Amino acid sequence: MTCCNCHGDIAEGSNYCCSCGANQSAAARPRTSKRLMRSSTDTRIAGVCGGVAEYLDTDSTIVRLIWVLAVLFPGTLLPAFVGYFLAWIIVPRAPVPASASAPQAAPSASSAQPA
Repeated sequence: MTCCNCHGDIAEGSNYCCSCGANQSAAARPRTSKRLMRSSTDTRIAGVCGGVAEYLDTDSTIVRLIWVLAVLFPGTLLPAFVGYFLAWIIVPRAPVPASASAPQAAPSASSAQPA
């Protein structure tokens, strides 16, 4: 962990910096906020359930099962479809990770020579 005042190394979970004495409370630490985004890798239809699962740090299968159950209960069919469609339109798509977007080079026939 790094001190937010002197940027020195401190023990993980410390309340005060041993070098400068600065308070390391949660209010003093910079917050990293999560954004709700549609998944670009875990998609079935539009990536809405995959994005919600990533945001909640859970398995996307659980989110999909909850959505299916919401569709199957009487009176929730229309709100479930409208909610999914609105999320598809409103929630931005997450950027594709570099490892998933890079095309994998297939070995060419000219490089494979018989022995």
